[in-house]
Amino acid sequence: MKQTALISAILLFAFHLALANEKPILVSADWLEQHKNDPDLVILQVNFLKLDYEQEHIAGARFLWPGWLAPDSPEGSMNVPDPAKAADVLQSLGISNTSHVVLCHPKNEVSAAARMFLMLEYLGLRGNVSFLNGGVEAWKQAGYPVTKEIPTYKPGKFKPKIQNLIVDKNFVVKNLESPSVTIVDARAKRFYDGDPTGYPRAGHIKGAVNIPFPELLDESNMFKSESALQGYFNPVLPDKNKEAVVYCFIGQTASVVYMAGRMLGYNMKLYDGSLQEWTRIPELPMEKTQN
Repeated sequence: MKQTALISAILLFAFHLALANEKPILVSADWLEQHKNDPDLVILQVNFLKLDYEQEHIAGARFLWPGWLAPDSPEGSMNVPDPAKAADVLQSLGISNTSHVVLCHPKNEVSAAARMFLMLEYLGLRGNVSFLNGGVEAWKQAGYPVTKEIPTYKPGKFKPKIQNLIVDKNFVVKNLESPSVTIVDARAKRFYDGDPTGYPRAGHIKGAVNIPFPELLDESNMFKSESALQGYFNPVLPDKNKEAVVYCFIGQTASVVYMAGRMLGYNMKLYDGSLQEWTRIPELPMEKTQN
């Protein structure tokens, strides 16, 4: 009995130590200014076009193209990357397993950077990834400069440690009525309700609840306060012990809801195929909101 109690105490201590060492998910411009020279800190600026990054970025920030960590393929958009190829990308960006990565985005491109947050956690950096709230615009609003100077840095040493954060359609089908899993539609309510989208079928996955990703952000493209975010989660996800599997059109905007859930302590996962896949398979159940 004493040995069992000792083991339990050690595990509990290790758990709390791990929590204590986790980096903040959201950071402010002031926080980044104070920590930008920390030895293990790496700033990644997520731009769809390298030309935009070259025109303006936070000093020291390295360019991350979303396609490197969420590549398109004939099977769909924004897929899970090959771990070895992803490791090569991260090493080329100077990232190691001990790095603290801070992601930032230009203008209103929150969802692309949020998908990169998810992918870095998936690849093994959970607890070591932060997100600059408001992105480059918030940085400039705080009075800090941007630059065109391209930084130089040494390659990192990164080994993927894949986390169970991505699920497929089979998992969703199996858990449509599971008491331990909630399926979450991250799209605007009108699409959840059944407005046409150009996809083969309208509506939402049968039984899914709705947390519209645009409502989690304010007019400055910053995440709202945790209390405000909780107001969107509580009505549909009252139990934080349940798994929450979020989806959208292609798995990009759902990443915003994933991040918000992570901040609030939920067990979040992503159905990567999302409705791009689900609506094309007739036997997979969908429904529209009844008015």
